Amino acid sequence: MAYYVDGFVLAVAKKNLPAYKKIAKQAAKVFIEHGAIEYCECLQDDLDVSFGLPFPKLMKTKADEVIIFSWIVYETKAHRNRVGKLVMKDPRMAAMCDPNNMPFDMKRMAWGGFKTIVEAQA
Repeated sequence: MAYYVDGFVLAVAKKNLPAYKKIAKQAAKVFIEHGAIEYCECLQDDLDVSFGLPFPKLMKTKADEVIIFSWIVYETKAHRNRVGKLVMKDPRMAAMCDPNNMPFDMKRMAWGGFKTIVEAQA
C-alpha cells in the first residue's frame, strides 16, 4: 500500500533539545490520536558523509545546534489533510506551539508532503 508522508528537517539548539523532545512527544500523541499511522522524530547521529550534501551544510547549523529529521505517515494525501485539520484544532497543539516561544527557529524548518514511490519492509 502506498502511503503519504509529511517530512521535516530542522535545527535545534542543544540547550533546547529537552523542550523540543517534550513537544515532539506531545505532538506524536495528538497526531496518532487523530489518525496518523506513524510519527517519528530522529536526532542526528552519523552526519559525517563522504558524498552528497551533508545535513549540517544544508541546514547551515551552528556548533551549538543539532538536526532533527522526522516524518508522519498517512493513508493518503486526503487522509493527511483530514488529520491535519483535526490536529490544528486540537487545543493541546495550540498550548504547545506558541510561535513566540518555540525551542527552534520555525523559519529554518523545512517540510513538505511526499507521495510514496518505493516501499519495502522486512
